[in-house]
Amino acid sequence: MASSGSPEARQTHGEIAGAAAPERRLKLYSFWRSSCSYRVRIVLSLKGLDYEYKPINLLANEQSHPEFEKLNPMKYVPALVDGDDTVVVDSFAILLIASIVGSSIQPLQNNSVLDFIEEKLDSQEKVNWIQYHLNRGFTALEKMLKGCTTTYATGDEIQLGDLFLEPQIYGGIKRFGIDMTNYPTLARLHEAYMEHPAFQAALPERQPDAPSSPEI
Repeated sequence: MASSGSPEARQTHGEIAGAAAPERRLKLYSFWRSSCSYRVRIVLSLKGLDYEYKPINLLANEQSHPEFEKLNPMKYVPALVDGDDTVVVDSFAILLIASIVGSSIQPLQNNSVLDFIEEKLDSQEKVNWIQYHLNRGFTALEKMLKGCTTTYATGDEIQLGDLFLEPQIYGGIKRFGIDMTNYPTLARLHEAYMEHPAFQAALPERQPDAPSSPEI
């Protein structure tokens, strides 16, 4: 048997140490128009991280399938899986922040909330609810960003706040018909985000599970 200091032992150790580790590819369980999923896609694109897109159709209640529930018992998207081991089931854990958008606007327009309002009232009241809370949040954001002269919300480089801000502005415009003339700073920032390749690549309508003519 070769000793630990012998050439044979050193060669074996070098081969093991230099062996390539198995490739671990990220998997992102996402719904094309989910703003939580949207901001995570932006992060992955900004970081140049390759990932496998795993569509979860919230409208078809696929988040309740047993296979997905094993990944995320809360049955929310996104869920980010690192190889076969680590599962990060919440966009806050991925992005490590809470903001006006994350706590005061976006949760109030989740499907579960909107379905409840429509069931108890009607479709128009659902729209009124969404627009009220979006306008309330956008008013706060516009005041907070008053005088902003940088390219993006907090500087000339993309920062964490931008990842929360743009998906919400996009949804307000595309899905809920918010009049952005009341929010000139947010409107300017939206134009800047729409010119950024990472934000373009992450657009809901460009995802593989988006319908060909999406009713966003």
